[in-house]
Amino acid sequence: MNYVIVVAGGKGLRMGGEIPKQFQCLHGKPILMRTLEAFQKAEPTATLILVLPKDQQAFWQELCREYDFKVPYFQADGGETRFHSVQNGLAKIPSGTKGIVAVHDGVRPFVSTDVIRNCMKQAEVAKAVIPVVDVVETLRHLIPEGSVTEPRGEYRLVQTPQAFDLETLRRAYNQPYNPSFTDDASVVEAMGVPVTLVEGNRENIKITTPFDKIIGEVLASKQDYV
Repeated sequence: MNYVIVVAGGKGLRMGGEIPKQFQCLHGKPILMRTLEAFQKAEPTATLILVLPKDQQAFWQELCREYDFKVPYFQADGGETRFHSVQNGLAKIPSGTKGIVAVHDGVRPFVSTDVIRNCMKQAEVAKAVIPVVDVVETLRHLIPEGSVTEPRGEYRLVQTPQAFDLETLRRAYNQPYNPSFTDDASVVEAMGVPVTLVEGNRENIKITTPFDKIIGEVLASKQDYV
């Protein structure tokens, strides 16, 4: 059985405005709806679990009625941090269940079908799989003496969905919270599990700033007319 946990707990402070970023529209449709639709399309038999802060759930339900949103999902309450939100999402999966679980940022609506399917397929063997893309700009490392250029070929930018064997991710999230946990891969690595990298898609951007939203409008308009 496959599961997808979509974490959408951000307040959108960098985006500006009163509406949290996951509810803002791209080409006439809320970002979070586009994200859930991407997974329904790629993995129609997977169980979707949406993690939202309690104080945002009523507004989300209003949006679902307004846009006649029909993608089925289970809902979990957001936690104090992303780590705790994922814990709450995992708690919605019956104990003893085996399978693959993917965790995805709610504000990454342009993940491709191929990336979703490949991550989940590879996780059946590799146990922990994350999509990455090349670094295309020059990197500089800040040091006490100033800064130095880093070889960008030795680095990758990390995306989601990050896919895992369900039992592996459950055990990882039984660990105490650590501020160094920046994503699910870092939680699993802390348990000694190696992480496998697969190719992501460049369009799979995280919509967190007004500039991201401008790019997202272009991507959404092309997506809607394909």
